[in-house]
Amino acid sequence: MTVQPIRNIIFDLGGVILNIDPQLTVNEFRKLGWSDFYEENHLSLARDLFYQLEQGSSSPELFRNKVREMVKKPLEDKAIDEAWSAMILDIPEDRIRYLEELKKNYRIFLLSNTNEIHRLKFHHEFETVFGYSFYNLFERNFYSHEMGMRKPDPHIYHQALREVGLLEEETLFIDDMEANTEAAKALGMRVLHILPGTLLEVLPEYLKGQQP
Repeated sequence: MTVQPIRNIIFDLGGVILNIDPQLTVNEFRKLGWSDFYEENHLSLARDLFYQLEQGSSSPELFRNKVREMVKKPLEDKAIDEAWSAMILDIPEDRIRYLEELKKNYRIFLLSNTNEIHRLKFHHEFETVFGYSFYNLFERNFYSHEMGMRKPDPHIYHQALREVGLLEEETLFIDDMEANTEAAKALGMRVLHILPGTLLEVLPEYLKGQQP
């Protein structure tokens, strides 16, 4: 059987392109008064709150109001947004320059579990640092909160592929969460599961090994 060449690459964002540290958000919410944030007895409650925001089934306004209920304080929107966004660190320049070069030979896309509060923050910071819109780095950005579902739901991969006309066997999906790469693999996509921050060490070697 002939192996199709990789023509398209779909990237995850957090841990792959964007450096993140979720523990910083845990710390900041605790400072606001959510003392049992992510402790075992409230883990599923917090996860549901965040997943609903990422799936677009909850708005930023509803999210903030729920946080206020949790901490029992009339927190300002800004304080909640800053705590929620504390996990967002930086996008190293060498990764961006690599992607800019990569798009000369591949169609590149983004598929991220994210939310509108985070999107506004990292888009603004990217434009401030690099001088152009984050939307222009990729051919298309797919965000979970805009699609109404999140990885590893197989439907989110199907929708992304179909909207831009990609064939599974010609598409490489890269993520730092194995559940997400396994879901893509089950659909026939090529996958690369990487550790956070290792994109530039792993992807060039992988692509080199795929060349005939």
